[in-house]
Amino acid sequence: MPREEFACCHRLRVRWAEVDMQKIVFNGHYLTYIDTAIADYWRAIGLPYPEGYVERYASDVFLRKATVEYLGSAHYEDELEVLCRASRLGRSSMTFLFEIWRGAADLLITAELVYVNAHPQAKTAVPLPEEFRQRVLAFERTAPAQ
Repeated sequence: MPREEFACCHRLRVRWAEVDMQKIVFNGHYLTYIDTAIADYWRAIGLPYPEGYVERYASDVFLRKATVEYLGSAHYEDELEVLCRASRLGRSSMTFLFEIWRGAADLLITAELVYVNAHPQAKTAVPLPEEFRQRVLAFERTAPAQ
């Protein structure tokens, strides 16, 4: 996917504790990088999590599915860019795409995460708030499928 389709970019440097015995970033840390990027996304659309979303809409988002494709490995001290965008807004679910890059030409990771909007106590799906949809549509460079 062209990088210019991503409006959200989180930058980080790989820390010593994230590198394993193979001297590469341990695979599970990439999901932490993605989680940090999605927090930036929430702030960028004006809904810092949790107070901006959970308290405002009386609902919460729960991860339903995570798919990660490993194309390369990051190393200690590498500077990475984690790109994030909403690709689909369903009735009660939303899909985000991620790419993790080292430099402009080295794509390391692609990922897709599906979240479900739900009632916090009952844990049952509820529709995405219309105001949230409008914030996402206003922020994204490429409109998510609906």
